[in-house]
Parts: sequence; C-alpha cells; structure tokens
Amino acid sequence: MKKHRLLLLAGTALLLTVLASCGYHNPFVYSGPEKTIYITEWKNRTSELGLDSQIYRSLARWFQKSGSLHVTKERTGADLILAGEIVSISLPSRSYNANRGAAEVEIRLRVRYILKDIATGKVLIETPNEMWTESYLTSTNTVTVAENEKVAMETIIDDLSQKIYQRTIVQLPRL
Repeated sequence: MKKHRLLLLAGTALLLTVLASCGYHNPFVYSGPEKTIYITEWKNRTSELGLDSQIYRSLARWFQKSGSLHVTKERTGADLILAGEIVSISLPSRSYNANRGAAEVEIRLRVRYILKDIATGKVLIETPNEMWTESYLTSTNTVTVAENEKVAMETIIDDLSQKIYQRTIVQLPRL
C-alpha cells in the first residue's frame, strides 16, 4: 500500500514538473495589470425575488478568484463596468408522469449583459440575448421540488458567472 502511495506521489510530482517546465498556464487566470470591475446590480424583469442579488454574488466570487481583478459596487475609480438584465424566466414542463402531472421541469433564464472599459467606452463583451436552461425533477413532496429547483437555478447562475468571467479574462489583454 505504501509503495502505491509513493509511486502516485512521485508520478504527481513528475507531472507537475513537466507542466511547469513546458510553460503551461491556465488561460482563465488573469495575471495582467490590476483592474477594478464595477459590477452593477442587474435589473430583474421577473417576479423571482433576489435573483439579481444571487447573480451579483456569484459574479463577485468568480472575479475574486484572480488576484489582479477587484470587484467594487462603486463606479468611481473602476476601470470596467459590467451591467446586465434578467429578461425573463419560464418553467415549462419537459415530461409528464402517469397521472399527467409534470415529472420534469426546465428552468429557462434569459439574460443580457455588457462589459465596457469606462475610460474609453470600448465594449469588450456585449450579449443582447442569451438563454440558460437547466432541468430538475418534480415530486409529490413540495420541499423536494423546491430544493431541486433551487439547485437547478444555482447551477445556471454559476455557469453564467463562470462564462462571463472567462470571456472577460480573454478580452482584457486586448485593451
């Protein structure tokens, strides 16, 4: 057993050495000049209360992964502005059970967002219409349904935030 651990440890060390020596770097980690991003509270055109705050917190968590990017709630002193809008949300049924009730529901979240350089007004990212979907199972237990819907919405929000973060990292060197 100790022999296997030792071999695994040696193999991991060798892999890390090879990756470090070949110049590998993660393309989704920004290490350029420090930038401050003003993230606005997104306009929420839906009846889903708190959705805008969830998106803000998720975006802030993603941007804080980089030591060179800083998030602020104030426009003053910021280099970039990220603004967005939650356009709509719908919950159509995807499949039905034997009693003709919904067995699976899909969350469809439509958003739009823009990232601009404040000093120059240059638009780095503009997405006027983007749909995010995630399915979840229903149940006769309302607590289970609510939890499944919550997990599906959290997945959408995290995936959306990750995509915005990664697209931003790709665009920053082009400033």
